[in-house]
Amino acid sequence: MAKISFDRDFEPAYGKAVQVSPLVRRLTCNNPSAFTFTGTGSYIVGTGNVAVIDPGPDDDQHLEAILAAVDGETVSHIIITHTHRDHSPLAARLQALTGAKTYGYGPHGAGRRARAIAAGDVQLDASGDMKFDPDVNVRNGDVIEGTGWRLEALFTPGHCSNHLAFGLPEENALFCGDHVMAWSTSVIAPPDGNMADYFASLDRLMQRSDETYWPGHGPAKQDPLPFVRAFKTHRRMREEAIFKRLKLGDRTIMEVVRAVYADVDQRLHPAAAMSTLAHVEHLIEQERVATDGDLTLSAEYRVK
Repeated sequence: MAKISFDRDFEPAYGKAVQVSPLVRRLTCNNPSAFTFTGTGSYIVGTGNVAVIDPGPDDDQHLEAILAAVDGETVSHIIITHTHRDHSPLAARLQALTGAKTYGYGPHGAGRRARAIAAGDVQLDASGDMKFDPDVNVRNGDVIEGTGWRLEALFTPGHCSNHLAFGLPEENALFCGDHVMAWSTSVIAPPDGNMADYFASLDRLMQRSDETYWPGHGPAKQDPLPFVRAFKTHRRMREEAIFKRLKLGDRTIMEVVRAVYADVDQRLHPAAAMSTLAHVEHLIEQERVATDGDLTLSAEYRVK
């Protein structure tokens, strides 16, 4: 399996707004976990009249930190990359206090493919926020502008069906949410996550020339394109490893996970099972694998 050089050297500075570029401040919520790393990164873009990208989970201390950071300023936009519970729930309270409109692709599941699938009952920290519904629906190519800044929307489904990234052309940077992160690969969890969409979104990033990625968790990534290419290679190799296990006779998702993810912390095996399920769905779409009935964690799969 191809190795990716991850960067886990990161100081979260909980409760403080860190100026990470001329136009961008970052606050990290104190919600660390196996899935969120040191916590969710919220970004303030601009000065005076600002946008807040991904306010984070419904957390009192993080709300206070955001309000302290923008004291004396006007929050004109609240922008959501995707509707997972560690990114969007605080938008409602922040909006109530600031009056800013919310922007996002749509409610959770809004970008999902028509063919819904069953995915079992594994619950992740990044499960869906079913309450968020943006005031303004954002689509690929849309532009959101404020005083001294401009954000260009890029539709990047895969990790979440309504996932958006936002380019900041003034700094040749991209707020990439959870699509690409420097500290870890992203979990692709059906039914809302989709591996084919994820591959297509990686291809979309490789057509750009961003110099800096600001992800939803952990440190920034400079010169990100080689990293994105490595992600795609890694995922392709992972998919072939899963296919090989099915050829060798594994039939269930957990049988495959125990073999393919043998070197991964077992606490992450539930997340690995969801990504494996996403790969198997992709293999089924390519007519390389088959199953009888619904695509679930407990179903049996076979090579065609």
